[in-house]
Amino acid sequence: MSDQELNAYRLTSMEEPTDEMLSTIMKEAAKEATASTNKALADYFKEISAMIQQKGAVL
Repeated sequence: MSDQELNAYRLTSMEEPTDEMLSTIMKEAAKEATASTNKALADYFKEISAMIQQKGAVL
């Protein structure tokens, strides 16, 4: 399935997605969710490290 075909499909359309379309949509959603989660975790641990270093400098 081409990107053009996939991008032309909208979940709000009256047509049911094919199994291939649905699989591709779900894989892309999972990839985006994983990337978003990894970024949030990296930012979180970076902030915690900065807070620990700041506390250490104060002591």
